[in-house]
Amino acid sequence: MLMQEERELVVEYGKKMSAARLSTGTSGNISIYNAEKGLMAISPSGMDYFSTQPEDVVITDLDAHVVDGVRKPSSEWALHTVFYKNKPEARSVVHTHSMYCTTFAVLGQPVRAVHYVIGDANTDTVLCAPYQTFGTVELAETAIKVCGDSNAVLLANHGLVVCGGNIQSAYSLACNMEYIAELQYRAMCIGTPNILSKEKMAKVLEKFKTYGQTPGKKTGY
Repeated sequence: MLMQEERELVVEYGKKMSAARLSTGTSGNISIYNAEKGLMAISPSGMDYFSTQPEDVVITDLDAHVVDGVRKPSSEWALHTVFYKNKPEARSVVHTHSMYCTTFAVLGQPVRAVHYVIGDANTDTVLCAPYQTFGTVELAETAIKVCGDSNAVLLANHGLVVCGGNIQSAYSLACNMEYIAELQYRAMCIGTPNILSKEKMAKVLEKFKTYGQTPGKKTGY
C-alpha cells in the first residue's frame, strides 16, 4: 500500500483528534506530506475517524489528483495543499473545529499572547481569516494569506488550521492553540487578560529555537 506509514498515522491522529474533542462527528481533517514523493496522505471525506482504516486514507498530489485510494479526499484538500505549497518546511496539516478556537473564530477575534506557549505557532498573535465557504480554493487562499509567517490561523465562523514539521508537532500545536484559546476565553469572563508584549514574546520565540531534546521536535513546555 502506497505511503502505508503516513496512512496509519492519519488514522491514529484522526482518532486522537476526535477523542480529544478537537473536532466532533466527521468534522476536521488531517494530512501528511511526503516531500520526496511529492504526495499527500489525507483523511477521507465524511467518514467517522473511529471507523476509518489506513486503506480509506487518500493519496493525492498537491493538485488534488488522486494517486491511490478508493475514497474521496477531504473536501478541504485545498486548505492542506496551500500550506505545503507556501511553507516548504510543512509536513503535516491539522484542521479542527475545537470549541474555544472556533468561539474566537465566530467572534472574528484573534487568539493573543495570554500565555507564552502561543510561541509554538511562531507568532504572538494568531489572526482570524475572513469567512469563505468551506471546501473552496478561496478559503485556502485567504487562510494562507492571513496566516503569513505563523503556523496557525483561525477561519472565521469555521475553525482552526495549523501546520508542523511532522504530524506530532502539528497535532501538538492544535492542542496548544485550543488550550490558549480556552485560557483567553476564561480570563475574559472574569476581566481583561494580561497580554504578553511583543518584546517578551520575541524572547520566547528565540528560546523555542533550541527547546527540547532534538531541534524541531518539542516535547512540551
